[in-house]
Amino acid sequence: MTSIVPAHAVTGPVPATEDGPREGFDGEGAAPAPLAPRARLFPSLAAVYRAQLSRARVARIPLLFVATFQSVGIMVLMRGVVDGGSEARAVVAGSSVLVVAFVALNLLAQYFGQLRAGGGLDHYATLPVPPASVVLGAAGAYASFTVPGTIVTAVAGSVMFGLPLTHLWVLVAVIPLSGAALSGLGAALGLLAPRQELATLLGQLGMSAALLLGVLPADRLPTPVGWARDLLPSTYGVEALARSFDAHPDWAVVALDLAVCAVVGVLSLAAATWAYRRAAVR
Repeated sequence: MTSIVPAHAVTGPVPATEDGPREGFDGEGAAPAPLAPRARLFPSLAAVYRAQLSRARVARIPLLFVATFQSVGIMVLMRGVVDGGSEARAVVAGSSVLVVAFVALNLLAQYFGQLRAGGGLDHYATLPVPPASVVLGAAGAYASFTVPGTIVTAVAGSVMFGLPLTHLWVLVAVIPLSGAALSGLGAALGLLAPRQELATLLGQLGMSAALLLGVLPADRLPTPVGWARDLLPSTYGVEALARSFDAHPDWAVVALDLAVCAVVGVLSLAAATWAYRRAAVR
């Protein structure tokens, strides 16, 4: 049945202004609402970092204990083989950075592999944040969990092998730079792996490489294995920490090792960001 009641009697008269009918009521001349500005890199990075830190605080603390216990156990085993000198410095430095490798490389590879397999990347892709903030925020959160374990391992190893504690402040640079390099590598492995199981396997292999190539003294390794050691991102952090145990460290060489570690960290995080873009659109 067709109503004969005028439409404006039901809906009310169309509001008018001095210039005529208000825009948006008749569908003509209505301007689209402006979109919200895209989030900037550093605020979104801080938000992702805090979210990841609070999420992983409970779940990762037991694993951090395992990583620290593992590194201290390796030093106890090597104590019966190595007495001191450059070999002891290599063992303590490699075991300390191994804590970073366990968390920042191994666990981060598993985390991003799980995100990709479970569709979690779709959630991040819908957020108006730069892809770099997602990768950097997660990498920074995981690397932050390595700080207590790395310090405990370095102090325990120094006491165990009779190394000086004077220059352990170098860890202030070694931990974030090694963490950036290994976190970028772990994120890239997790994002590029076609299956979650393969991401877990690659993370385990990366941690094993950090164990074998970082803890064992470099002069004991065959030449081809030494070349592979030079390609491992954590090697330069290990070398910088090992040189700091000298009575009179060559700070120029230490700074060079840290600079190389920083460059590798930037490249690995850039590769992880590219891998995130690639995985998010597939």
